[in-house]
Amino acid sequence: MTQSARKILVTSALPYANGSIHLGHLVEYIQTDIWVRFQKMRGVDCTYVCADDAHGTAIMLKAEQLGHSPEQQIANVKAEHEADFAAFNIAFDNYHSTHSEENRELSSMIYGRLKANGHIASKSITQAYDPEKQLFLADRYIKGTCPKCKTEDQYGDNCEKCGATYSPMDLINPKSAISGATPVAKDSEHFFFTLPEFGDFLKNWTRAGHLQDEVANKMAEWLDAGLQSWDISRDAPYFGFEIPGEPGKYFYVWLDAPIGYIASLKNLLDKTGGDWEEYWKPDSTAEVYHFIGKDIVNFHALFWPAMLHSANLRTPTKVCVHGFLTVNGTKMSKSRGTFINARTYLDHLNPEYLRYYFAAKLTCNVDDIDLNLEDFIQRVNSDLVGKVVNIASRTAKFINNAGGVLATEIADAALWQQFVDAGDSIASHYENRDYSKAMREIMALADAANEYIATQAPWKLAKEAGAEAQTQAVCTLGINMFRALLTYLKPVLPALTADAEAFLGETLSWNAPVSFRAGEQINEFKPLLTRIEKDKVDAMIDASKDALATAAAPQASATNEQASGPLADEPIAAEIDFNDFAKVDLRIALIANAEHVEGSDKLLRLTLDLGGETRNVFSGIKSAYDPKDLVGKLTVVVANLKPRKMKFGMSEGMVLAAGPGDKEIYLLEPHNGAQPGQRVM
Repeated sequence: MTQSARKILVTSALPYANGSIHLGHLVEYIQTDIWVRFQKMRGVDCTYVCADDAHGTAIMLKAEQLGHSPEQQIANVKAEHEADFAAFNIAFDNYHSTHSEENRELSSMIYGRLKANGHIASKSITQAYDPEKQLFLADRYIKGTCPKCKTEDQYGDNCEKCGATYSPMDLINPKSAISGATPVAKDSEHFFFTLPEFGDFLKNWTRAGHLQDEVANKMAEWLDAGLQSWDISRDAPYFGFEIPGEPGKYFYVWLDAPIGYIASLKNLLDKTGGDWEEYWKPDSTAEVYHFIGKDIVNFHALFWPAMLHSANLRTPTKVCVHGFLTVNGTKMSKSRGTFINARTYLDHLNPEYLRYYFAAKLTCNVDDIDLNLEDFIQRVNSDLVGKVVNIASRTAKFINNAGGVLATEIADAALWQQFVDAGDSIASHYENRDYSKAMREIMALADAANEYIATQAPWKLAKEAGAEAQTQAVCTLGINMFRALLTYLKPVLPALTADAEAFLGETLSWNAPVSFRAGEQINEFKPLLTRIEKDKVDAMIDASKDALATAAAPQASATNEQASGPLADEPIAAEIDFNDFAKVDLRIALIANAEHVEGSDKLLRLTLDLGGETRNVFSGIKSAYDPKDLVGKLTVVVANLKPRKMKFGMSEGMVLAAGPGDKEIYLLEPHNGAQPGQRVM
């Protein structure tokens, strides 16, 4: 099949509509966008769709916490997501929401087919129920004491200390993390997709080239262990789609989330006169590619193809799985300021920098990638500014001196042929999602170009009598090498390329081998890209610390609410000795006043009385506490922490708190009899 005859649908995982986009998410969207832009440059009919994953208990509770409807909550978050994606030049052909009529219609249709084919079963199950909220509780919304090791404050499915697994109702003194009420056991009828019936189909499908080898091997482990029927229903109250014919029963978010891919496509094609079934009918010749993180592989490589197979729809051509993002070698951390939201990055740095750095790191494998901030600065400055842009800045002025007209001959035909011949190899790397290999090959060409220019030294030639034509020819080759490099980099750097195209007076195309441009006019060169300054990276880190909430950060990957469970903010740090620990001065403090911080959605300003000494402290506990409820309470504070200037003022200490976040942040409170200023031993 020729490139122009291909018809491709591409999706990225749907970001969950209860939080901001962060750099971990952007690994996937940048990876996908690069692939889509490459396909379109090559003349492929390629459509890129996505949507907000807008259903589930977490969204319902978040909306309640913020005092508005779930519909308003998801609308607000969708607008934020779309703005952030646009700023990073993620060029969706359509960005929709799973809370849409298209998705309701398609979810009902697919469920109906599953049911008609005998692949939906029902049975009564016993679950923990919050009698105050009148809500069935998922495991992560129940806390209590581990029945095995007796560790307190453990979640309802496993103990983080001893590793024991158990039923939530086995916890000692279980409590609802939502209301604090004691859960009760309650029976309810649930509906299940009979996944075990698709074991043989999935064993064949997972080994048929749809998955990377390491992913197929992981699926084989699960298949060999035996599949379980999948609970696809939830009880009211629940924000989602009610199951047809089953009042009070709702589709579990993961049932309708992947159907959201089809719904977003349908929303687009309904406006353009197309038919979504051209992509999804069993005999479709179109290709379907899903880009996802490794934490949601089971849904996309087991549940989703089985559902599609039962519903008489085609399965994905390929599920492209990537790893997680680490920063400076460790998991993204709020306390270190390396849990960086997209908007915080955009406030300080050019998005093209990150697009290039991720491209230089991404392979076709499932390995995690690391954003090493020192390497980030060095590589961007060296590769993009010092190599690529430098070619144009060193040669364009001499073309301008020649009236802005390129020479008619090729000064070094063999060197130029290297740039032409590299096109097929670079294209192959893009096609296979081996972007790091593509970037290495492009930068090798940039090195060759700079070496040629340094050897020819047009700045010296221009001073020699009678060397005008030679200078023009050397610099014309330089401009053409720059054109070739930007053509190959255009999927990665769309904004930089657009600026370069304005300078060149053309639109760079890659649907044929790069051609030499001669005898034509170019425009005056203007600086295209500035170097990354370390102080801007430092400011971004500081701003991320300013937004700190003393809560656990989720793993850095685009997922849905099902990638759940309390994850630590960061791994346990390196050991310290007792002398280091003894330097920390923990004191009892009376919260004399507490108030909201204007312009911050996380911080409260606390006035602390340490026994006659007053301190001003900012604390990221706004989501869990009403300021008026804190006044008069005692807490524990790190009293000898060096004051830190924040954008809202000076913070003169740190109150101690723990918890997974949102409403579940718990200030450490001393026992009765403690006095302000008293040292905590």
